[in-house]
Amino acid sequence: MGTKANTLKQNKMDNASDKKPGNPYYSRTDRTKLNVSDAEWKRVLPRDLYEVSRHKATERSFTGKYWDFTGKGTYYCAACGLKLFRSDAKFASECGWPSFFEQIDPTSVTFHEDNSYGMHRTEALCGRCGGHLGHLFNDGPEPTGKRYCMNSVALEFEPDAVKATTNVAEKDTITLGGGCFWCIEAIYKSLKGVEKVTSGYAGGHLAHPSYREVCSGETGHAEVVQIVYDPHQTSCEEILKVFFTVHDPTTLNRQGADVGTQYRSVIFFHNKQQREVALTLINALSKAKVFDNLIVTKVEPETKFYVAEDYHQEYYRLHKSEPYCRMVIQPKLEKFEKVFKDRIKH
Repeated sequence: MGTKANTLKQNKMDNASDKKPGNPYYSRTDRTKLNVSDAEWKRVLPRDLYEVSRHKATERSFTGKYWDFTGKGTYYCAACGLKLFRSDAKFASECGWPSFFEQIDPTSVTFHEDNSYGMHRTEALCGRCGGHLGHLFNDGPEPTGKRYCMNSVALEFEPDAVKATTNVAEKDTITLGGGCFWCIEAIYKSLKGVEKVTSGYAGGHLAHPSYREVCSGETGHAEVVQIVYDPHQTSCEEILKVFFTVHDPTTLNRQGADVGTQYRSVIFFHNKQQREVALTLINALSKAKVFDNLIVTKVEPETKFYVAEDYHQEYYRLHKSEPYCRMVIQPKLEKFEKVFKDRIKH
């Protein structure tokens, strides 16, 4: 199918989803605020949606269709069609309701103090129709620390368009340095979509360096992992979100007690898209002041990668009981598993 035909097909799909039969107020493109009577909402909305959206009802936990849903796409207000959340911001909170750590833009969700039932809470409302969505809590994951606890019935999900396989590489590779490569390797081996993780050295001037030479700090190399991943199952953005979650990107040439240029925070991109994703994410994290100090992570083009000695490969899996693994690697792995629970390999 040609480009023009694909465009027409996508336009038809967008137009079809923009309106909803029986609900003249529904639109995924019109952001004009609505002022509709309760009686009119009762006429156009399904009963369960009407009770939640207009009367602030709450569905029972673990019963909604989205509480453990992991599809990639966009969540809209089921009452009026306003775009609310991206699936990238959804996380497994174990509360029984779909949970997100950020809204899609500053106006998509608004807030109101809720003192009902003898509790002090923050109610979350649709920014267009004012419909009740759920509540906002301050116990979510980084980078926002927020938990948007939503009712599934108040949401609609639209999956991302499937890209033609001819336009997406079957495999992609990125190289990351974030301190000791034993830690980073163990984490990425657990991430869905990652097919291979190799510990090694990059960014230096000496050919075929040894571990001892790299540790001297004189070769210019960083301890890194080279990650081969399937872009159909994960993405560069997710890879880097994990990266900034499990290490401190604000400490220059060190991670905790590991000190030296070999422990620097660095992203070696393998293509232009990876570079753009990395810079965009760093800019977003900096603007949001996620970290107390400035991010010092370097974003550099890939250099010659040298595979580390055999005894460094799968170090954590083979030495879990050792003190370094228990005291340094295990806490980072547990943090990763908590934040990215629905993205862990089983």
